[in-house]
Amino acid sequence: MDPRRQFYLLYKKPYPLCRVPHFAFNRRILASHTGSTQRYIANVRSLSKPRVFPRLGWDDIDHSILVEEEAIPTYKPERFYPVYIGEVLNHRYQVVGKLGYGSTATVWLCRDLLNHCYVALKVYIASTSTTQEIAVYDHLKTIQSNHAGQSCLRPLIEIFQVSNPDGHRNHTCLVHPPLGISLDQLLPLLPDKVMSSAMVRTTMRNVLAALDFLQTEARVIHTDIQPNNILLGIKDNTILSQFEDAEFEAPIPRKTLEDRTIYLSRPLPISYGTPILCDLGEARLGTDNQTGDIMPDIYRAPEIILNMSWDYKVDIWNVGMVIWDLFQHSHLFRARNPQGKLDDEQHLAEIQAVLGSPPPQFLARSERSKRFWDENGQWKSQVPIPNSNLESREERLEGDEKEDFLRFLRRMLRWLPEERATAKELLFDPWLMRGLFK
Repeated sequence: MDPRRQFYLLYKKPYPLCRVPHFAFNRRILASHTGSTQRYIANVRSLSKPRVFPRLGWDDIDHSILVEEEAIPTYKPERFYPVYIGEVLNHRYQVVGKLGYGSTATVWLCRDLLNHCYVALKVYIASTSTTQEIAVYDHLKTIQSNHAGQSCLRPLIEIFQVSNPDGHRNHTCLVHPPLGISLDQLLPLLPDKVMSSAMVRTTMRNVLAALDFLQTEARVIHTDIQPNNILLGIKDNTILSQFEDAEFEAPIPRKTLEDRTIYLSRPLPISYGTPILCDLGEARLGTDNQTGDIMPDIYRAPEIILNMSWDYKVDIWNVGMVIWDLFQHSHLFRARNPQGKLDDEQHLAEIQAVLGSPPPQFLARSERSKRFWDENGQWKSQVPIPNSNLESREERLEGDEKEDFLRFLRRMLRWLPEERATAKELLFDPWLMRGLFK
């Protein structure tokens, strides 16, 4: 029997990620599981001391080539902390490899030398304020709840500051449990580069459970649900030690500059764990009467495009957008003009093609709506309404399942936010529950 399974049967809890199982348990399973257990114990013990990484043996990238974060239009090198592999941050987290990057942070796999485990470390650029994100995490820590959705949300382990070597800037660092690849990394690896309906249902049950916890008990709006913010859990931690060993044995290509090294990200293998909703960097405390521009451009709810106040139902719209992306071969809305630029008129025209004309009470909530519709609610823009609808766009399903799937989507994609279903209601939708009790 797998040691992880035996641990569960003995102690009725998941195999710990950041804790060494009681040594009596280790001795008990050692006789029958010598190889795997000894490797696990050796790995745990090795995580208690820093590792010396190679100083040679990688491919050098030409300085004229923009690498990773350098290719971001807003990139300014002095704003990024110059993380290097082998570095120990906050006296305990040794960097073993790069997991990814964005416009505001880089993400690294680290050894926690005190707790003898792996963690994911997000190092923000110096100019980014994380006060709002930290406030949300601090708020979540105060909630005493048995809600199942809480386990589908990535927790925060620690926050600390690190000083830039130039002595003039500080960087906020967030420590999280490590997770596997994101859904946008998973899709290209799947047959036809889309999920099956069963995979979509499994994934969205977890996302909706996390949202139900956020909305009903935490009173938090996520505002940034997209495939790269949904990560697979890790069932077998050996993929993390393999990631580290790969960096030791075959260092990732990098570009070495005078004041920093720009590393390529090393991909993780598919981990087959439970999907987890991540990244509360854009989250808001409070579920009603919010204002401001939020959401990834093609996922924006119509009330955001029209500068209305908004509430937690923007997350429900967001879920509908993500489901379509996971299951279909194209985005539901492109929101781009013929020049390829983000265009609100084009976006609203595409939404009307799918949803029909907006109700008068919705248009009355925004002065900006007069730019696109006349006083009778008729579309008056020069951008034509596309000749398509949800039925014609969905080509993978047939019969009753297609009908159920489209009805499920329409419970999320409504002009009026108050008409969108809640996360709890969606969890019990017949399409999402298909196959659950077989």
